[in-house]
Amino acid sequence: MEPLIQPASSLTSLPVSFLSSSPEETFSLGESFASLLTKGSIVALGGPLGAGKTCFAQGIAKGLGLAEAVTSPTYPIICEYEIFLPAVAPPAAPATAVLYHIDAYRLNGSEDFTAIGGDDIILSDGISLIEWSERIEDSIPPESLRVDIEISKDNKRQIRIYRKGGGI
Repeated sequence: MEPLIQPASSLTSLPVSFLSSSPEETFSLGESFASLLTKGSIVALGGPLGAGKTCFAQGIAKGLGLAEAVTSPTYPIICEYEIFLPAVAPPAAPATAVLYHIDAYRLNGSEDFTAIGGDDIILSDGISLIEWSERIEDSIPPESLRVDIEISKDNKRQIRIYRKGGGI
């Protein structure tokens, strides 16, 4: 099956929108979206409870080669996973990076995020996935990728991907 999102060149074609009919499709979209990410990428995930933010993040983690199970970091707020990014050009070796999975649901704004060291984390050379990013909007840099997931009346998911500074 061909990925829904093609590698790096797709960044120039943002914004994009997809309709997902199932958690499996949302996961697959996240998995192919991972091909757009490099060290330092920040992905701000937004949407209501049960929209599929964690499912999308789990797909990204798998797309980045993470074999370990990824769960919502609601209580720990930040979970870290070591990942191996593919080599950009031979004979370079794959690079290691940290995948930060952040859940801002329990934070009371950007001040809370800064107080726990969140700004330092997302400005590092890791890859940051931030669920409930709208709760810390002031901490999200303009170059971030934004993934908004809405639940439609027929229980499908409208997934919009764009740069934070731009819209759809």
